[in-house]
Amino acid sequence: MITSVFKKSNPINYSILIIGVVLVFFITASNHMAVEATTADILLKTSVLGALFASLFLVNFVVKKNGMSKDSAYSVLFFFTSILFFPAVLANSQLLFSNLCILLAIRRIISLQSLKASNIKIFDASIWVFIASLFYFWSILFIVLIFIAILFHVARDYRNWFLPFIAFFAVAIIFVFGALLFQVDWINFLANQMFFDTKMKYFEAKIQDVTILVYAALCLLFVFSLLFTLSNRPLILHPTYKKILSALLIGIAIYMISPNKTNDLLVFTFAPFAMIATTHIETAQAQWKKETLLAAILAFGCYAFFSQL
Repeated sequence: MITSVFKKSNPINYSILIIGVVLVFFITASNHMAVEATTADILLKTSVLGALFASLFLVNFVVKKNGMSKDSAYSVLFFFTSILFFPAVLANSQLLFSNLCILLAIRRIISLQSLKASNIKIFDASIWVFIASLFYFWSILFIVLIFIAILFHVARDYRNWFLPFIAFFAVAIIFVFGALLFQVDWINFLANQMFFDTKMKYFEAKIQDVTILVYAALCLLFVFSLLFTLSNRPLILHPTYKKILSALLIGIAIYMISPNKTNDLLVFTFAPFAMIATTHIETAQAQWKKETLLAAILAFGCYAFFSQL
């Protein structure tokens, strides 16, 4: 039943997901917003919801535009279930804005395979990564993904290797100018975000530990499925899948080195997870397996969401 609803993109399944996102967002927001919300609070929540919708449809756009999906809505569904797994991310506007910038960068990175306007795409993607790092510093690690894309597609032109550095200086100059204009101590602003800690910890709520273990198991399942079936997929898509896998590993690395290891830091893995999960669910396999897997993920997602409120 679930596969029949989401196997084809149509207004019905998008409406279901949009309603689901709105409900989840407002249920979470009601638990974190002050009793007397100010205009600033309302504007912030509205912008966060806008960033959330933009992220959802960016994932859907990237998957379809680059031929990774058979015109299904699975990518949006899996992104939504990731939010159910870790609803705390909805209360962290900086992470959501940073992740949106990273998705805009990934969009440009993946489109490099067309070899059209490569220098512009590299520069744009670099700009978005550095902007993302202003919201959450360690998202700067996604600059590695840009160099991986250059290596795959346009390594012969040495000028492409310098473009991320030019983008860095462009963002740095604008940031410092803005900080001076608004009298912000930009040195302390950056210094306070540059700490890292590789120590793992257990969470106070047991459901958080269980959720991250289930999420890790699903990631492993979908990654191994993609690796084992990669040879059967179109050769032109191989670099795209490798970039998506690299994005997932970078997202995990951000979680591993971040000093405050809350589950919402996994937001940087949501998009790669959704894209890889979509390729798995669309592969030829028994219908009952697809239905069982999707039902189990959605059921656990709902349980995890309400358990963490």
